Amino acid sequence: MKYILLTILLSSIASFAAFSQQENDLLAEGNRLYKEGKYEEAIPYYKKALEANSSNLTALYNLSAVLSKTGKPEDAEKGFETIAKNGNDKSLLQKSHYNQGVMLSRQKKLEESIAAYKKALSLDPTDEDSRFNLQKALEELRQKQPQKKNEQDKKDKKQEQQQTPPANKKQMEQWLQSLRQKEQEVQKKMQQNRSRANKQPEKDW
Repeated sequence: MKYILLTILLSSIASFAAFSQQENDLLAEGNRLYKEGKYEEAIPYYKKALEANSSNLTALYNLSAVLSKTGKPEDAEKGFETIAKNGNDKSLLQKSHYNQGVMLSRQKKLEESIAAYKKALSLDPTDEDSRFNLQKALEELRQKQPQKKNEQDKKDKKQEQQQTPPANKKQMEQWLQSLRQKEQEVQKKMQQNRSRANKQPEKDW
């Protein structure tokens, strides 16, 4: 399966104009550290950019990407999920759905990952990474389902064998004797329970 898409999004000049200078500087420094492979050092800059503007989804995406790179998948997934629910930028949404799919696949949540890849493809039908990973997840799910079905079939067959009377006459007699014995035990327990119930005092209220 292909690796999670971790390309840091670089805002255009027009987008930067909308940011405060502080956000601009923090994002730029975070991106620089990321490109140099200094992932842990990049995290605080993205977090500070979000503190300056909590609705800055580009900073949230970049932070989530770095978190997934540094072994914090749960935090990263929350970020991608927030973008998927609240984002308006088509490219950002598409990449967030794709990354969700990758992380869900790693956790073997195949049905959820398939749904995420489908959303990513609906936003960009030409995305070969999403298409490849979707096919991979579908294949894994198909392999998993027959295994579950075989386990259930074995269980059903075992129960059927226990309930079906044997064909051999001697075995049939033993089977009937076993049934009678079980029935007697059940009746005996019922009588004991009734006896106990009659002896119990009423509760004080």
